[in-house]
Amino acid sequence: MGRSYFVEEAVGQYLSDFSTKPKACVTGLLIGQCSPQRDYVILAIRTPPRGEQNESNKNYHPKLADIDEEWVTGHASQLSRMLPGGLLVLGVFIVAAPELAKDIQNALRKLVFSVEKSIGKKRLWNFAEEEVSDRVALHLCSATKKILCRTYDMQDPKSSAKPADWKYQSGLSAFWLSLECTINVNIHIPLSATSVNYELEKNTRNGLTRWAKQIEEGVFLINGQAKDDDAELLEGQKKSSRGNIQHSIQPFDVKVLTQLSQSSGHRSTATVQVCSGSINLKGAMKCRAYIHNNKPKVKDAIQVLKRDIINTLSDRCEILFEDLLINEAPEKKNSEREYHALPHRAFASIAGSNVMLCDYKFGDETAGEIQERFFEMLDQVVHGEAIHIAEEINIVDINPPVDNTDDTQQMQLTKATLLLKFQQNIGVVIAAAVAIFAVAFSFNYFSD
Repeated sequence: MGRSYFVEEAVGQYLSDFSTKPKACVTGLLIGQCSPQRDYVILAIRTPPRGEQNESNKNYHPKLADIDEEWVTGHASQLSRMLPGGLLVLGVFIVAAPELAKDIQNALRKLVFSVEKSIGKKRLWNFAEEEVSDRVALHLCSATKKILCRTYDMQDPKSSAKPADWKYQSGLSAFWLSLECTINVNIHIPLSATSVNYELEKNTRNGLTRWAKQIEEGVFLINGQAKDDDAELLEGQKKSSRGNIQHSIQPFDVKVLTQLSQSSGHRSTATVQVCSGSINLKGAMKCRAYIHNNKPKVKDAIQVLKRDIINTLSDRCEILFEDLLINEAPEKKNSEREYHALPHRAFASIAGSNVMLCDYKFGDETAGEIQERFFEMLDQVVHGEAIHIAEEINIVDINPPVDNTDDTQQMQLTKATLLLKFQQNIGVVIAAAVAIFAVAFSFNYFSD
């Protein structure tokens, strides 16, 4: 028995629009959420066309061989930053003419594995063994509009395709539940004396990996209460006369408690490292996650929020380093101490859904630039009034390692000089002592 995918009706309409072009060969990503019982698809997003693939170019006729795997996976990596906790890239789709059907499945299989691998490289957390590891590969025939839905197991590179159900449903995510929290960050990442500029991002990632473990092991209070992991998130909620849960528009307010140190039951080792620089991350971040309303468990709700906390800080640091790399002044000295602000989070709602997607905004960026990015990456028109900028204060203090080669040589020279003078002084002292002893001996001899 294959998996069942419950799909927002708007996704079906979105895909059908591409089938009006008989020669179309369109690739894209499927966005949604996995659960043990079923999977949910709330968005389909086409791969942004490259310059030569612009739709205004009437002489261009896309073919299956034109699919650029690197371009598709790059889009998936960028898009994954815009997904709040609980949403994942669930798979890929291709809309193609019937004459291309023969090689479609091979192309889909290659893409779905490449996309998952590309996104997985950035994660600072791991999927649990019991979590769903299947990803979907969807083919829509542009002529017949027939859909072929199959899945592949990402844990098995040699896995074969398995059939899956594709069912449309209206208002699929209209009543999904949201969890929000503000996480305070104060992370100190030491830089070894031998670190160089290009290792700053690597060192930051290592420091964030250690911090991510603290988040994973933290205690999460939902609306001020510590709830049992296996309890239902909606337990105790009132039901309407029709027997449905009365959903509040208010999100669940979550507080995060992390341990200051390891418990005595854990063995730890200390590493001594010579450091001459550091990276300090300080501030407060707004985090948000969503979960389906089909009897979700507390542990699943907490898990998606944990991952949003970890993802958003990691993504912000990555975006900052990319910006510094692009805009770095050539005359800047590598040893200069720098202060930077991490980008703020900007949320935008999806039509007909309770879910909001996000982007990241530097202080000098305008709302128009955010709108352009949403359209480019999500193929969605977002109005300026629909964008909500989170109120956050985040500072990155980069104190690069100092090159102490000259100082070290000078210190060694100074030590050598002092040692030589000390030896000379010792010689003078010994000679004086011998002379005094000789005089005293002579005085005593003649006195006798």
